Amino acid sequence: MTAPLKLHHLRPAEGSKRKKVRVGRGEAGRRGKTAGRGTKGLKARRSVRPGFEGGQTPLQARIPKLRGFKPHNREEFTVVNVDSLGIFDEGSVVSLDELRQKGLVRKRGKVKVLGRGEIDKALMVEAHAFSRSAREKIEAAGGSCQAAG
Repeated sequence: MTAPLKLHHLRPAEGSKRKKVRVGRGEAGRRGKTAGRGTKGLKARRSVRPGFEGGQTPLQARIPKLRGFKPHNREEFTVVNVDSLGIFDEGSVVSLDELRQKGLVRKRGKVKVLGRGEIDKALMVEAHAFSRSAREKIEAAGGSCQAAG
């Protein structure tokens, strides 16, 4: 029969605990004099200040300060409001090419229809995106919204 296990009998596994190396404790010691930090320079002294990137322009200086910044992968839309769709004839299909021909959008880029103004014509509008209010107004007038590929 074995003796019951008690807390004061517990010991760490052999070799799992190592003594801390005490650096900078005299030249006779293993890590004396420069204590493994080399000679002179910023890193041999106290500590590198927070945000220091080795002389490279740090992140807080690279990002513009006041008015935010634009993410490089932001999706930008050319905006067309519902009230400007009134120039098209009743029942016509308003495609991206039609919008470009009438000068409502630029040559390239995605198009989003927003809900400013009113529309009283039933149009089939094609665009990359629609706001909720624009979709409701177009469909209330008897038209439809179609996502462009």
